[in-house]
Amino acid sequence: MSFRNIIIVFLVASMGFSCDDQLSGFGYPTYDSEGNLAIDREKIDEYLKTAQYDSLYRIHDPSGVVIIVEEEGDGSRPVSGNVVYTNYTGYLLDGSVFDTNLEDVAIANDIHDEERKYAIFNFFLGQSSSQGGAIQGFTLGFQRLRSGAKASIIIPAPYGYQDNEDIDRIPANSVLVFDVEFLGMD
Repeated sequence: MSFRNIIIVFLVASMGFSCDDQLSGFGYPTYDSEGNLAIDREKIDEYLKTAQYDSLYRIHDPSGVVIIVEEEGDGSRPVSGNVVYTNYTGYLLDGSVFDTNLEDVAIANDIHDEERKYAIFNFFLGQSSSQGGAIQGFTLGFQRLRSGAKASIIIPAPYGYQDNEDIDRIPANSVLVFDVEFLGMD
């Protein structure tokens, strides 16, 4: 083997060993769900100390999602595959609204989009957003609610948009709060 080939083999081998341990398949960093959940649990605990909710009860799901039931529904709870119909307003822990399906709320919070059709939001419980579902935190929250309920669902970043920096008005690793009105299901 020539000296040039030895150098090339050495360079290629050293590049392989110098890769960060946090890199997973295809060179993308691994998302630290456990670490972010621990951070978000502290943020949510602090938020709940001062947040004003007129609630019947709170559910602290083992996942870290918190469901604050403000009005109990009288229907049944949805199961995976049900289509859930809801009105929602999503905001960050600082109170800034980032999304809603209610046009009057969008106008009031200066996020109105003339191109958007504001209508009841529906999604398949337990399905990914690419298959007609919603973020995982919606599944975790809605499966604890009865049809007809009004609630707030507080979603840690790992069950929301994680470290995605491409979502309008939502910084990476944000805890999300959704005020929801569970209108019904199929």
